[in-house]
Amino acid sequence: MGFLQSDTNNIILDAVLTNTGRQFLSRNDSSFSIVKFAVGDDEIDYTIIQKYGRTVGKEKIEKNTPIFEALTNQGLAQKYRCISVSNPSLLRLPKITLNGEGVDSTGNLLSIGNTTQKRRTITVFQDIVNEASIDVELRDQAFIIEMNNQFLQLIGSAPDNIDSQQKATYIVARDSGETSVGGSRLTISIGTKSITESQFTVYGATSNKNLISTFVKISGIQSGAVKEFECQISKTT
Repeated sequence: MGFLQSDTNNIILDAVLTNTGRQFLSRNDSSFSIVKFAVGDDEIDYTIIQKYGRTVGKEKIEKNTPIFEALTNQGLAQKYRCISVSNPSLLRLPKITLNGEGVDSTGNLLSIGNTTQKRRTITVFQDIVNEASIDVELRDQAFIIEMNNQFLQLIGSAPDNIDSQQKATYIVARDSGETSVGGSRLTISIGTKSITESQFTVYGATSNKNLISTFVKISGIQSGAVKEFECQISKTT
C-alpha cells in the first residue's frame, strides 16, 4: 500500500502479508517466497477526471484522496488491480457481462435452489462500449472466480485455494473462440453444496430464513475487469 503525502511530496509505503502469505511463512519450510506483487486503485474516484479534466483532476486525486490502510485480508484488499497496456491510444476498457440460467435481466443476480435447481450454467463474456473491438492485450485468457465454499462450488473444477474465511478461488481458462468484438467467453456451471437446515437458520436472511444470499466475484486476468453478483440460494427450490 502506498500513497503520496501532499505536504512533503514523500511517497510512503506500507506493505503487509496477506493471511495466506502468513500461513506460508509460519510453515518455516522455505515454501514462503515473494515472486510477484500487484498494485490497485480501489480508492480512486475517476469521475473526478471527468469533472475537472486530466490536469486538475489528477492533482485533486493525488492530494485529496484518502488511502486505505494496508489489509491482511486478501478478500478485501485490491478488488481493482492496475494493469499495464502498451497501446498509447487506448480510450476504453472492456467489462464483464453475465447471462444464462437463473440470471436476472440486469445480470447482477443469480437464483439457484437447494433441492431441484441446484445447478446453473452461465456464460461470462467480455464486452466493450463505443468501440468496435477489444484490444488484443485485454482479451482475457483465464478468469479468477471466487465464491463462498460453504454454499457454492464450481462444477467440474477443484478450488486452487480455500482461505480461512471459506472463500474458494478457482482459476479457469477461457472457452475457445471469441465474441463479435474480439472478447473472451467462459461457460461455467455453479452448483449448491449440501446446505443444512441449521445453516439456513444461521445464514438465512433476517426476513426470510428460506433464503441465503452470498456473492460471486469473477475477474479477468489480462483486463483486470471485475464482475461481482449476488447469488440467492432458496431452500424450497
